[in-house]
Amino acid sequence: MLDPQQRLLLQSSWECLENAGYNPNSYPGAIGIFAGASMNTYLINNCYPNRGQLDSNDQLQPFTLDSMGGFQTMVANDKDYLTTRISYKLNLRGPSVNIQTACSTGLVVVHLACQSLINGESDMALAGAASINSPQKIGYLYQEGLILSGDGHCRAFDAQAQGTIFGSGVGVVLLKRLSDALADNDQIYAVIKGSAINNDGGTKLGFTAPGGEGQISVAAEALAFAGVDANTISFIEAHGTGTTLGDPIEVDALAKAYSAANQGECALGSVKTNIGHMQIASGIVGLIKATLALKHQIIPPTLHFQNPNPQIDFSKTPFYINTEAIPWQNKQQNGQELPRRAGVNSLGIGGVNAHIILEEAPAVIPQQNQTKPPIHLLTISARNPTGFKRFSQ
Repeated sequence: MLDPQQRLLLQSSWECLENAGYNPNSYPGAIGIFAGASMNTYLINNCYPNRGQLDSNDQLQPFTLDSMGGFQTMVANDKDYLTTRISYKLNLRGPSVNIQTACSTGLVVVHLACQSLINGESDMALAGAASINSPQKIGYLYQEGLILSGDGHCRAFDAQAQGTIFGSGVGVVLLKRLSDALADNDQIYAVIKGSAINNDGGTKLGFTAPGGEGQISVAAEALAFAGVDANTISFIEAHGTGTTLGDPIEVDALAKAYSAANQGECALGSVKTNIGHMQIASGIVGLIKATLALKHQIIPPTLHFQNPNPQIDFSKTPFYINTEAIPWQNKQQNGQELPRRAGVNSLGIGGVNAHIILEEAPAVIPQQNQTKPPIHLLTISARNPTGFKRFSQ
């Protein structure tokens, strides 16, 4: 009965804590979780058509929430129980919050998890999202002018871009205050320097249309909160849906927000060209991509890019599109080498925009243990003096 989005996010959350080396049953602090999920198509296509088989007592009466099968199915599939189920299963005692902002959900959860850490409500926080289509093997009907691609590829920023293509995925990260992570000798993949969210309001072309002013504002706010110069950002993971309307608006907005950066020095990418549009989970997937790029010091390529969208003039922006993996070089400022930094941008239908500034993890200098180990007496024995002598040597 359980929605695969709930099940896979639960499994991924366990794996995330396992990777970090923390057992929530013994961790003394409060672990929060902030997450969202896409529309549940598993309930529509799998559970409801087989509702008579879920509970033998329901076969002779209508399948309603009053029946045990109906109640259990509702709890197993409603988004309301996405985070609380994980908190119950993994013994998380911090805030347990469901968040839904359409396609920007996966990045908004990270921003709100950071606020929970800053406010002291959480000592650690999981932030994630799930988007699983059911059934998996389905196609779609291409219609000119709509969001879906005509050739089955997402060609972000390219002249041949006709739209996006949707995929399924789950992503979750574990966040912690940097000072605490350093003190606890945690494995740090990257540092969030600043983040911001906002909404377009009602001044754009339509409810489903992207808004340029909101994207400019949210990126500028994130940079301000991070306290870093736009010219120190080497890579931006864009929303990059590959739509003829969305890409030019996004690139124009980012160019204005990063106007202080030098022309052509910041790589612009979109993971949607690799794995499709993860919908609700797209923001967290973009964050994970940028984080791993910082960790490995390589900027991954953006696929299916040959010629720029004619509505995008990259010569008037700080951005370029790399079609091959390239080493991520440090930027220099006043003769000093700066840490690598990246931006992650996300927006959702309805107008919620999110932007995050990342920095590579600080170099951790192993601390020498100043405490002398205690002296222990080691006793040994042997069958005879010869054996004792051989052992002691």
